[in-house]
Amino acid sequence: MSDAAGRSGEPVRRRSVRFRLLAIALLPMLVILPLLLGVAIYRWNAKFDATLISKVNGDLTIAHQYLARILEKTGVQLRALSLSARFHEVLAPDARDSLRELLEETRKEIGLDFLYLTNDRGDVLASSPPLQHRPRSDWPIIAAALSGQASATGVDIFGNDELAAISPALAERARLDLVPTPNAVPTDRSVETRGMVVHAASRAMLPGGGAAVLVGGTLLNQNLEFIDTINDLVYRAASLPEGSQGTATLFLDDVRISTNVRLFEGRRALGTRVSAAVRSAVLGEGRTWLDSAFVVNDWYISAYEPLVDSYGKRVGMLYVGFLEKPFSEAKYQTLVIIIAAFIIITAATVPIFLRWASSIFMPLERVTATITEVERGNLSARTSMPVSSDEIGRVAIHLDSLLDQIQERDRQLREWNEELNVRVRERTRDLEHANLKLEATTKQLIMSEKLAAIGEITAGVAHEINNPIAVMQGNLDVIRSVFGADADKAKVEFRLLDEQIHRISQIVTKLLQFARPEEYAGYVERHAPASVVSDCLPLVQHLLNKTEIAVVRDDRADRLVLMNRNELQQVLVNLIVNAIHAMPEGGILTLRSFDAERDGQQGVAIEVTDTGIGMSAEVVEKIFDPFYTTKRRQGTGLGLSISQTLIKRQGGQITAESRVGSGSTFTVWLPEAT
Repeated sequence: MSDAAGRSGEPVRRRSVRFRLLAIALLPMLVILPLLLGVAIYRWNAKFDATLISKVNGDLTIAHQYLARILEKTGVQLRALSLSARFHEVLAPDARDSLRELLEETRKEIGLDFLYLTNDRGDVLASSPPLQHRPRSDWPIIAAALSGQASATGVDIFGNDELAAISPALAERARLDLVPTPNAVPTDRSVETRGMVVHAASRAMLPGGGAAVLVGGTLLNQNLEFIDTINDLVYRAASLPEGSQGTATLFLDDVRISTNVRLFEGRRALGTRVSAAVRSAVLGEGRTWLDSAFVVNDWYISAYEPLVDSYGKRVGMLYVGFLEKPFSEAKYQTLVIIIAAFIIITAATVPIFLRWASSIFMPLERVTATITEVERGNLSARTSMPVSSDEIGRVAIHLDSLLDQIQERDRQLREWNEELNVRVRERTRDLEHANLKLEATTKQLIMSEKLAAIGEITAGVAHEINNPIAVMQGNLDVIRSVFGADADKAKVEFRLLDEQIHRISQIVTKLLQFARPEEYAGYVERHAPASVVSDCLPLVQHLLNKTEIAVVRDDRADRLVLMNRNELQQVLVNLIVNAIHAMPEGGILTLRSFDAERDGQQGVAIEVTDTGIGMSAEVVEKIFDPFYTTKRRQGTGLGLSISQTLIKRQGGQITAESRVGSGSTFTVWLPEAT
């Protein structure tokens, strides 16, 4: 006992003295300082990332202001044209050629892709370039200008036909082949034909006093000058560290229609699409995205904001961002330098701490070595340390004195122990003899219990296998009596035979499911209750044919249930067979399915009702107990218990209502499949 105690206590004493002293010496350097350093690095990393997000947010603000400025400038220029004296001079009907020349000159001067004058009836009075067809006149900005607003601007989406009505060249410029992009929302489209247009309208007055509108616009699809100007404004030279680069993009929906992001060297990523996560946040929820994002082929610190058309709908996005890799590399290099400096300082200072502590460790190790020898049985071991006035020296002298006393006590204990061992051996022989008898009796009881359990389970298996065997036999009778040797007409029956043979193997599995349902869950699927009931009736048709039982169907369930089809069929067949056995003289078997709610949860109920002999209230309370049966010669009482286990595993329940002489109703309730 003393040796065992010493061996179990040895690591405790070492941890409590030597290792704790080392911990006291090294804790500040190896634990506290790294923790503080880790917290500082974590905070610095968070601030570093926040600074990058703040920068890209500022970049997005500049890009947004530039786009707003383009809209405002376009409206101002159209307003200036509508108020100019030259414009009013050429409004006369006999000066329409001069009006077209003025519109052509102004369009080129202010950089518009189209410019036309229309009256309040939508008739185009003059245009540049010449319009192919009459354009739409129901744009909100046109309506705003006609209602009295001096000028109105916005970003609008033109269909390809609408662009072609203005100019076939614009329709061709808007067309972009979509490039398959990882992480984008799946789409069946292969081409984008719509155009995003900076759309402006300004009110003008005709010589006769009628209202007119100057309408102009610039197509942004593949407008590289527009997007490069944004990029130059946001990311001027030397505004980013070496190795990083700024990018800007204009999206129509989630398609890049104007960008300086490169798909590969020399080709812009036009036609590529944004990731599903960004699309959901920006276009779906209307939020501004400020975070790291994978753009085409690399990670960028990115900012996306939704673009809204004149109808108030989100139709696209404005993006700016810069390459994340140089910042990440700089951050990791800084972390490596900090960690390397910490390791070097620690490696230089720890030996000094250890040398200072050795003056304490060496005497303690002599004491520890002596205690170890004593634990191994050498009670004559002593520290033999020189007399010292410090605390450790006094402890060593006191330890030697205690060891002398322990050695004497040990001698006495050994003598008493020998006498005690003699008595214990006598008692042990008696106990061993009694234990042998007890073990033999226990083995017999265990064997009896196992045999009883095996007998019950075997009977249950035999009972469950009887039903599919009967079904197979019934279908064979049908084949022989109806079709004879014409086997080609009996394909359905042969299929049923295959299914029931498979079901025989499933019966054994059901027994195991009763004991360990969590290990035999099976595959679950969504089913309409009526279809499962329909599949069950052929399986019991031979039993129905033996007695005068009418089957009534009432299928009103609209919901689906989620359960393994074979398991649900097993439950319903078991209930139907029990109902048939309850009507030996014939009767009515009613099968109903309908939507039902239980405890606030939506679900489906399937009722199996018979007009048989019924059951008393005492029997109803026990019918779901394992091995309880009213069929003393035929059943084992496992059928309803297994069925209840299968249904409960899917979150449902089987309930029974019955009265003696009035039949029984079994209700299977399952939650609705979601």
